[in-house]
Amino acid sequence: MTSVLLSSVDPVSAEVDALVLGITDELILPAAIPAATRSMLHDMLEALGAKGKRGEITKVPSGGLAIAPLIVTVGLGSDATLDAEQTRRVASAAARALAGTTSALMHLGEPTPKSIEAIATGALLGAYRFTHFRGAGSEATPKPINKVVISGNPSDKADAAALHRGQIIAEAVNAARDLVNTPPSALPPEELAHAAIDAVRKLPVTVEVWDEEHLAAEDFGGILAVGQGSANPPRLIRMEYAPKKAKGTLALVGKGVTFDSGGLSLKPPKAMETMKCDMSGAAAVIAAVTAIAQLGLKVNVVGWIPTVENMPGGHAQRPGDVITIYGGRTVEVLNTDAEGRLILADALVRAAEEDPDLIVDAATLTGAAVVALGDRTSGIMANDDDVRVAVWESSQRAGEVMWHLPIPEESRGTLDSHIADIKNIGDGKGGMLSAAAFLREFVPAERRWAHLDIAGPAFNEGSPYGYTPKGGTGAAVRTFIQLAEDLAEGRLG
Repeated sequence: MTSVLLSSVDPVSAEVDALVLGITDELILPAAIPAATRSMLHDMLEALGAKGKRGEITKVPSGGLAIAPLIVTVGLGSDATLDAEQTRRVASAAARALAGTTSALMHLGEPTPKSIEAIATGALLGAYRFTHFRGAGSEATPKPINKVVISGNPSDKADAAALHRGQIIAEAVNAARDLVNTPPSALPPEELAHAAIDAVRKLPVTVEVWDEEHLAAEDFGGILAVGQGSANPPRLIRMEYAPKKAKGTLALVGKGVTFDSGGLSLKPPKAMETMKCDMSGAAAVIAAVTAIAQLGLKVNVVGWIPTVENMPGGHAQRPGDVITIYGGRTVEVLNTDAEGRLILADALVRAAEEDPDLIVDAATLTGAAVVALGDRTSGIMANDDDVRVAVWESSQRAGEVMWHLPIPEESRGTLDSHIADIKNIGDGKGGMLSAAAFLREFVPAERRWAHLDIAGPAFNEGSPYGYTPKGGTGAAVRTFIQLAEDLAEGRLG
């Protein structure tokens, strides 16, 4: 695992394997580097054709210009004053380029607490590798950089706090990525519950796991119906962080379908290849609750994780079945591949019973979200316009790309059933919106609620970009943490 630490040492005197320097598109290097060294490096970079484009990596031997034998420049673009998200991406590009290197010092400009946090987060996200299932002695990918030293003052409280926060957030995102990348054979619902317990073992977080008998006794009909086709029984996980002098309660709900075959409404084989990612919302809740507790935020947080395998076994639910959600409302199931909303409905009703100030769920819920927003943007829908905007603003502060959307009344109309209270699919138009309309039915009107459809950004099937690796991305983790901070600080009303 990559570690990060602060150092106030002169960058050119740092005893590391590589010195990482930010450089503008005019090949201007940080002022902390001696003028003669800057001049020589400028000429070398110009000769190599470096452009300083944001994220561009250029490597040159130091030739005695620094103690580090290698100098790596990372482009900052036209302005050396980057915002937090730009800094995260630049630091990530550098960390990825340093795979196989033991240590490096990153100096991207005059250090501030804001930039230190962003560099720490970006470097750790960029260094991420998932190697748990590689064979012994495998060298398929270079090892990530072992140690990243960041220019800053380790004795300054603000600098140290910024490093600490950046590290915790990045480790939470990477923990969620690990869960999403784990093969479904190694992470059925029971094992996901064990992962939640293990994640907070040394933290002031309590975890309850309700098995299939408890779920049946309490009439959690959605979770039981979706899970009944699998040999691996379902679970409902409840995580609670309740510090003293908490300022409000945030309920986080995460869809935890550890593998989605589509049930009897079977998916095409190609579509199943990435369905281990259908528990990305659950992974985000586990990781976020862990980080919130580590940060000691003054807000109550309750995580709800309904987790199932959606399989077409002999006991699987059938299209045409009517099930009863926790709380008593009935659903006509016309498509067993629209299963996430069924387990979320149970969890939303139960979460609302505890009167939280805000409920936010995250789910890889609809392919329609990918069609509408692409694979890098999540959708935000809510039962309150102010909440929808507030959650979007939190996502922007966190650095996650999301967009807020309505829940039109006509979307709810497509869910009318002739034999039950509601059916689980609409008419095929605006599927992301009708899915949100379905979920809204299971949240009391007076309870503030927002829904994040993270189907696009949760799993990257393409090449790495920015700080986003191939595979699980940890989508929604940073927004969840930011929401907890914003509630604690009164920014969510």
